[in-house]
This record gives sequence, structure tokens and C-alpha cells, in this order.
Amino acid sequence: MTIQDLKDKNLILFDTISGSRAFGLATENSDTDIRGVYYLPKENFFGLNYIPQISNETNDITYYEIGRFVELLQKNNPNILEVLASPEDCILYKHPLMNLLKIEDFLSKLCKDTFAGYAISQIKKAKGLNKKILNPIDKERKSILDFCFILDGQGSIPLKKWLLEHGKVQEKCGLTAIDHTKGMFALFYDDSQTLGYKGIIQHEEANQVSVSSVPKDESPKAYLFCNLDAYSTYCKDYKEYWKWVEERNEDRYNVNQNHGKNYDSKNMMHTIRLLQSCEQIFTTHSLQIRVENRDELLDIKAGNWSYEMVMQKAERLIESIEHHHQISSLPDYPDLEKTTKVLVEIRKNLYEEN
Repeated sequence: MTIQDLKDKNLILFDTISGSRAFGLATENSDTDIRGVYYLPKENFFGLNYIPQISNETNDITYYEIGRFVELLQKNNPNILEVLASPEDCILYKHPLMNLLKIEDFLSKLCKDTFAGYAISQIKKAKGLNKKILNPIDKERKSILDFCFILDGQGSIPLKKWLLEHGKVQEKCGLTAIDHTKGMFALFYDDSQTLGYKGIIQHEEANQVSVSSVPKDESPKAYLFCNLDAYSTYCKDYKEYWKWVEERNEDRYNVNQNHGKNYDSKNMMHTIRLLQSCEQIFTTHSLQIRVENRDELLDIKAGNWSYEMVMQKAERLIESIEHHHQISSLPDYPDLEKTTKVLVEIRKNLYEEN
């Protein structure tokens, strides 16, 4: 089933402009996102063809089946609560039965986890982006040899430097593990390559050093420490960084680079907006998604705030949310029995109509 099928069969119950245009944050380059609600024909709903959600290819138009919509409302999903709280001038169509779904029946203390919890995860994401921008990782991947060191007096020197200074190559080395230590090896060298040493690594993509069988009468040339934990961390960071590079939105990245504040400014604007919505829920027991501080939020989006200023504002909002959450008279959770009865009533009316 497609979005066009929903329209052709008159299955749409709610149709609204969402996102930045609903929030009052649209600019000349903003997309128009559409969200809505539909119901399934009786044979689909009672049969084996239940479809909870339908989107277009770019996901800027998404409709939720009425049961899925109510389920997400009961979970205090921020995106879905915002759809229900759409400003009147954004609503394109609303079936009279949708008036049975009232925002006050769903708002609860659970919003602290869903709104603020999600916002905090975005803050962590922004910190991660900040780290990625400030600490780019070279495309040329390091090998485990870069994490090996030779003990030298009271300190150590990088293995590669030691090999170069002593005119040696890693392929002619042999390692043996040292008992009761982690990452420590005795290093032997066979210039003739007759003893069968395996080298320190057998290929550049190796994830650990190799150990060799060494004759008992051989004396070690040095002692090597392999920092395997650091190498594992590097491999994880390398994979994440270059995955981010491949998938990042170049336009947003270039904006972030141009404003030079080293964070995803659009992401942080919406994080602050989300925290303000959460604060509003606990102070007013309502949700008005059209912002009153458009200029301030767009200023953040433009990168005119330092990273530290944005974080300070986020922390103040989180403190306020924690305080008002403790004294709020909102229920801990939405009334599942009451809101489920509303869903049943909507379905019964829809199927009786048809």
C-alpha cells in the first residue's frame, strides 16, 4: 500500500505540516515535512496485512496507522506528541474522530525520559561530532606496529623508530610472550632468516602480534610492549570516523565548518527546542510546539553560539526539567485503559461508517 492508495481510498484521518514549518523555524531552504494518520480497511486490519506505517522514499512524508499512532502516544514519543499538537494553521485535514485524541490524556512524567532523554542523547552525539571535527583521523590506517614500543632505560621508544635506528626489519624478528605479563614480549632477531621467525606481524591487517618458536640459547635483542587496548580503541574510532565521513550531510557539515564552532548547530538547535518543550510540559501541562524564541534558536543554528554556551543552556534546562518533574502533578504514565478505549471507539465508528 502506498501514500497514493491512502488518498485514493479515503483512508487518511489526519494530515499536517510538521517539522521546522510547524515549529516556526522554517527558512527559505527548509523542506516541507508531512505527517499524518490513516486507518486500514477492515480486511487488512483483521487479516494478515497489517501495515503500521507508510512513508515515501525520502521519509519526508510519513503516515501512521491509527493503532500505531496511539501506541506511540502512550509511550510519549516526542515526534508523535508533536504531530498531535500541530498548530491549527498547519493542519491540512482532520477527521472529526481525531478530536477524541486529546493531548492532555497522554502527557505524563514519562516525557522526562522521552523528551529530555532523547535530547541528552543528542548532546552526546554533538559531543561526539565535536570530537570528530576536532580530531580527524588520517585515511591511511595505522597497523598494530604503531602501537608497539621497545623498552629503553626507564622509558620506551616506538618500535618503528627502534627498527630504523638499528637497521632492522620487523619480518626478521621473533617474539616470545613473557609469563605473568600482559602485552610484554621478548624480541629476538635472525638476520639469516634460518630460524623460522614469523616476524612481529604476518601482514599489515593483523590484529595482534605473532609469536615464534625461539631456540633456548638465543638471547633477546630487546623487550617489546604491545598496547593492544589502544589499538582496539583506534580501530573502533577509525571505523566510526570514516563511516561518519561517508554518511555525513555535506551541506550541514560545510555549514558547521564555516561557522567554526565545531558542533552540528542544526542538531543542537533542535536539542534545545526539545528541552524547552519538555520544560513546558512540566510547567504548563500542555504542549505548544510553535516556538516563541525563533531568533534565539536560529542564532544557535547559524553557529553564532559557542559550543560551551549551548551546553550551558542545555544544562540549565535539564536542571529545570528535573526540578519541575519532581513537583509535577502529571501522572507517571498515560492512562492506557482510557486511551485504548478511545482507540477502540474510533475504530468501531470507522468500520461502522463503512
